[in-house]
Amino acid sequence: MTSETSQVGVISSNTTTSSTVDVDVPPPSLSELYTQTDFYIGVGLAICSCFFIGSSFIIKKKALLRLSRHGEVRASAGGFGYLKEWIWWAGLLTMSLGEAANFTAYAFAPASLVTPLGAISVIISAVMASKFLNEKLNLLGKLGCVLCILGSTIIVIHSPKEKEIEDLTILFEKLQDPGFIFYVICIFGSTLFVACFVAPRHGNNNVVVYIYLCSGIGSLTVMSCKALGLAIRDTLSGKSNDFATWMPWFLIAVTITFIAIQMNYLNKALDVFNTGIVTPIYYVMFTTLVIAASAILFKEFVHMRLDDILGDVCGFLVVICAVFMLNAFKDLDITLNDRIEGLNAG
Repeated sequence: MTSETSQVGVISSNTTTSSTVDVDVPPPSLSELYTQTDFYIGVGLAICSCFFIGSSFIIKKKALLRLSRHGEVRASAGGFGYLKEWIWWAGLLTMSLGEAANFTAYAFAPASLVTPLGAISVIISAVMASKFLNEKLNLLGKLGCVLCILGSTIIVIHSPKEKEIEDLTILFEKLQDPGFIFYVICIFGSTLFVACFVAPRHGNNNVVVYIYLCSGIGSLTVMSCKALGLAIRDTLSGKSNDFATWMPWFLIAVTITFIAIQMNYLNKALDVFNTGIVTPIYYVMFTTLVIAASAILFKEFVHMRLDDILGDVCGFLVVICAVFMLNAFKDLDITLNDRIEGLNAG
């Protein structure tokens, strides 16, 4: 009897110890929050989206050029003749597929992985523009494209890393945070000011105007799409039926509205400016604002290390230099061969 009591005591002691160990287990790291399957799904979706998005710029640009040859009112002048052009709708469908894949990727993989892969769309667009649109970038423009990609990638690498949100309820609570509400108010206020007062005067002269309107609204679109991705994932997995509530349907309406606004101003930018200039600047601004919105929403910027802060600052400086090079020297006829010949002659 004493032996049995002793064994029970040992088992009880082991159980208590085991329970204590379970309680003291540290929280999982960022890499452990995502399964290997989710990781590869996110990477695959992000890469596929780049091919769709990069080619969509070229398809829509072809449609806008075709309309201008037919004497239609240009998109930059407020015309909507492109809505009757099937090529433009093909471009819109291509971009929609790309954006859907990209936004869905955020539900499976960290933004720090998905966002820098968007640089692939810049390269695809530049290659296709030279092939199908005969658009040329001078040497400084090409260097600007490279710097855009490098600078925005540096920002992404050193940006705060978001944690996994388990369900839509937790995300909805975060969306009501005063910091994120302030960000939303700033985006709405600034885009409204730019659309009403800056765009009519400077929209056709400065590529940043239209692209800022696309990117600012786009950063909010990503947040709503992340929420929709969680709702769809939870519903399909049987965890919960989020679509029985009002929130997913509200997010769908908001997402459709925001995408329509993005497309309107993106068409204006493509109608006026070279795609080789529009694509990298759009990528840089969109990436930067998405990171800002994500950092504010998930509040992980407070845990940034000094090297990450310095990395972010350096990344922003590189981006500023790149955007300046793309805009200030876009009309100069400078090629690498000219520089080589000049050096040889000297």
